[in-house]
Amino acid sequence: MKCPFCSSDDTRVVNSRPSDEGAAIRRRRECNACHRRFTTYERAQFEALMVRKRSGRREVFDPDKLLAKLSIACNKRPISDKQLRAFAYGFEDDVSLPEISSEEIGRRTLAFLKRLDDVAYIRFLSVYRDFDSVDRFIEEIRQLGGDRGTATQPTLDELAEESERSR
Repeated sequence: MKCPFCSSDDTRVVNSRPSDEGAAIRRRRECNACHRRFTTYERAQFEALMVRKRSGRREVFDPDKLLAKLSIACNKRPISDKQLRAFAYGFEDDVSLPEISSEEIGRRTLAFLKRLDDVAYIRFLSVYRDFDSVDRFIEEIRQLGGDRGTATQPTLDELAEESERSR
């Protein structure tokens, strides 16, 4: 295993134990060159989950790609990397089919973010739904407020004023 810090091939396993209820093995490693420690996870890989894109093209599911998008949506939010990693790397385990559409991945991700954080949800939604107008964006925020039982909804003018103040 290559060291992620100095790229040396000379690393050793310091500690090894089961993780994720026995579905993975967690290994603590130490680099013999720079003496820094890092963690790796070993999982059994079954048939790869295929993603069907809108264009009809198919590709192998990449949890790192999903994690990167989640990290962008959750930037500067009170959400731990552990929660995001658990969702992204556990995604394949939750899908029982050999193939899934990119739209379904988006829907499941939105459901996860909606339970976790409203701002991260709206950030992800704005890219996923590709809003074509500010009105559609505000409508979605109002619906989210309605889902939370909010009694008063901000007007368009109030939202514009708040946006001006934040600049």
